[in-house]
Amino acid sequence: MSDTTLLQTPLHALHHELGAKMVPFAGYEMPVSYPTGVLAEHRQGREAAALFDVSHMGQVRLAGDGAGAALESLVPVDVIGLAPGRQRYAFFTNSAGGILDDLMITRRASDWLLIVNAACKAADIALLQTNIGHRCTVQPLPERALLALQGPQAAAVLARLAPELGRLVFMTGGEASIAGVPCFATRSGYTGEDGYEISMPAEGAVAVAKALLAQPEVKPAGLGARDTLRLEAGLCLYGHDIDAKTTPVEAGLTWAIQKVRRAGGQRAGGYPGAAVIDGQLATGPTIKRVGLVGLERMPVREGALIHDAHGHKLGHVTSGTIGPTVGKPIAMAYLAANHALASHEVYADVRGKPQPMRVTAMPFAPHRYFRG
Repeated sequence: MSDTTLLQTPLHALHHELGAKMVPFAGYEMPVSYPTGVLAEHRQGREAAALFDVSHMGQVRLAGDGAGAALESLVPVDVIGLAPGRQRYAFFTNSAGGILDDLMITRRASDWLLIVNAACKAADIALLQTNIGHRCTVQPLPERALLALQGPQAAAVLARLAPELGRLVFMTGGEASIAGVPCFATRSGYTGEDGYEISMPAEGAVAVAKALLAQPEVKPAGLGARDTLRLEAGLCLYGHDIDAKTTPVEAGLTWAIQKVRRAGGQRAGGYPGAAVIDGQLATGPTIKRVGLVGLERMPVREGALIHDAHGHKLGHVTSGTIGPTVGKPIAMAYLAANHALASHEVYADVRGKPQPMRVTAMPFAPHRYFRG
């Protein structure tokens, strides 16, 4: 996609003012880093508060008495049982149990807010409108922007600007005004740290961003730091660590499938691929997503093949970097289930040379969500 056809977020001019290095991402021109660099931005997110523009992501409103039940027909998670003000992680599935996209669902007082991935939003909206548009209102919200304020000092910042948001706990949401702009925020994010995702009208995005950046704890961060932070947190990136050929069971996301939606549960099944997913829950998958830590300093990147000491192929890497916080090469990979065992040693093929790695539990850096 050429630069002339790339979409822009409402903060595009501000990114340039701040000296951002812009790159194409999911059809948008997005900041990958600012003059301080990815490493400093990563540390900002771990130690203070980093502000990310995530307005490229899709926002969709569902409304109507049947909205919860309708949405439940497309995802394996408990939507109906979600209390007002609460948020839940979910995924759309296909008939083979593969993941079409992962998303966040928040139940508000009179509707539901969905946040979906930028590269999938057109397909997701079509999926919703085609399958449940006759059961509830499906309203895309392209006129809204989205900011993510992430890090251990994020709550102190928002408590200063919007005290009611400082009182939220992890995976809850509420309304507030920031810099005179009406916002809806959830205490959640994609870094493993405490933080917030803040939705607002596009025309108010610059005012909100500038109010946040004016706080001494806050600095801007781009896609580079967002990727290293989420990888250390063991969080999947759609299209890399999960996709339409990967089931939630293979991806290690079974924690997101509540008992009520599993075989024998009160509202079991009824979503695409339920038989496949329930079968894997019962017998176990043949492949599993695992964390890997490098035993040498060489970074291991996406696509690297994983093999055993005898050269037999076991799987492949889906994301990899040198973790700035953990100070070691880290990666996510899919391995044959019989090799996806903690402390098991495997080898990644890096330019024809085997690099020793050890299977390890995720996250690589501990989650620090505020649960109250």
